[in-house]
Amino acid sequence: MILRTVVQTSMSRSHTALLGLGLLLMLLLYVGLPGPPEHTSWLWGDPNVTILAGLTPGNSPIFYREVLPLHRAQRVEVVLLHGKAFTSRTWEQLGTLQLLAHRGYRAVALDLPGFGNSAPSQEASTEAGRAELLARALRGLEVRNAVLVSPSLSGRYALPFLMRDHPQLHGFVPIAPASTQNYTREQFGAVKTPTLILYGELDRTLAPESLRRLRHLPRHSVVKLRDAGHACYLHRPRDFHRALLAFLDQLP
Repeated sequence: MILRTVVQTSMSRSHTALLGLGLLLMLLLYVGLPGPPEHTSWLWGDPNVTILAGLTPGNSPIFYREVLPLHRAQRVEVVLLHGKAFTSRTWEQLGTLQLLAHRGYRAVALDLPGFGNSAPSQEASTEAGRAELLARALRGLEVRNAVLVSPSLSGRYALPFLMRDHPQLHGFVPIAPASTQNYTREQFGAVKTPTLILYGELDRTLAPESLRRLRHLPRHSVVKLRDAGHACYLHRPRDFHRALLAFLDQLP
């Protein structure tokens, strides 16, 4: 009888200890779970590159990926937008963000509203709203010397921003952008931003139409990527990166 009581007491204590350990593990897991991607940072494989990811500060609900060289040069900052079927992760997977950081450039890729990790925004329904969303995101990220890379759909944001003559815009790289038909020859002619027009040789849709209008930009050069379609940067990434870096390196 005494032995049975001792065994039962021992089993009860063991059960209580295991229960307490389980609760402690659950608490540690809860505390350790990652929250929303608000300004997390980590090192990429190369110790000379730091990657940041999070939501833009303030009231712009736009997710971004940013790559910084550890020894930042006083150079332009490259802001990469994306097309309809893509997100900011495209530029990470393509190696564009990392390559720019290796060359001493700050590189930021944005998820446009309603894409990737960015919430939809009512402001995106108007041209003025889209321009302001982009402007606010750049202010939140403290981008002061932007070169805007704008493929396809993102032209709906980049072009109205370009037309408003923002002083922090130091270069423009349209890649068969949408919405060029919304602007006149005179409006394009008034833009003084240095521009690199990129397009794929096999793009029979947006490329011819956008090229015809973008040629009215007074300070432009044109690069055609051979054997590449609409998303020419995916089909010829090495040629795309070479053209982009050559353009960036010659900017004042």
